[in-house]
Amino acid sequence: MYRSTLAVACHLFLVSELLLQRPFSIFRGILIIIHGLNEHSGRYSNFAKQLISCNFGVYAMDWIGHGGSDGLHGYVPSLDHVVADTGAFLENVKLENPGVPCFLFGHSTGGAVVLKASLYPLIEEMLEGIILTSPALRVKPAHPIVAAVAPIFSLVAPRFQFKGANKRGIPVSRDPAALLAKYSDPLVYTGPIRVRTGHEILRISSYLTRNFKSITVPFFVLHGTADRVTDPKASQDLYNEAASKFKDIKLYEGFLHDLLFEPEREDIARDIIDWMEKRLSLA
Repeated sequence: MYRSTLAVACHLFLVSELLLQRPFSIFRGILIIIHGLNEHSGRYSNFAKQLISCNFGVYAMDWIGHGGSDGLHGYVPSLDHVVADTGAFLENVKLENPGVPCFLFGHSTGGAVVLKASLYPLIEEMLEGIILTSPALRVKPAHPIVAAVAPIFSLVAPRFQFKGANKRGIPVSRDPAALLAKYSDPLVYTGPIRVRTGHEILRISSYLTRNFKSITVPFFVLHGTADRVTDPKASQDLYNEAASKFKDIKLYEGFLHDLLFEPEREDIARDIIDWMEKRLSLA
């Protein structure tokens, strides 16, 4: 599988900072964090601390072109590479922690990556379940013509920044401090979306929407009803159509896109922890 070595370095930094005094052997389970588009895994340190306080270990990785990983900032040549990275990363975590149940967490486009990864039987069998916040499902282009020309432009000018698709002005949290922290973070990409990256999001979103009925992994999907970046109705459709026997959904009335950076972030994290505990009690 394709893999970015610098993504692993970021993961080791996160683990060493948060888990230095607590060996994995005492954890009831491990959560692997896959961040969303344009951000990085380091933004989830507070979530990681809350997980650790409840005896869950935490790993995370940065995608190619994101955070501390290699590649042009904000440029993703293929989300299938990110899916492959996720599978390889999960496999290494399992090897390092034999017998410890593992969960995958994905936010936004990271949620789409996690969901697609779970469609591979070899990956699904390594998982106790997945958690998706505001997953990028049934994504629509900024203009209908974009969908028609995106495949061509993604080959001809893949790194070109398409200003017409920039969602930078859409609020993603109701917490002003969280917004300031996000957009002043030098590791967060704030430029217009690159053509290939946008095409990859449309491609993975379309694939998943066509294959909701093929999903069998246990999952918990969380979405804010006021999200203007990804579609909460698509999350509801995922829940309704997926073949998974163990599945849950929670829609938060009036909440925005970055659920774990909303004012109620600790309550949302607690919902995630409660779901993993329920899953482990039944497994």
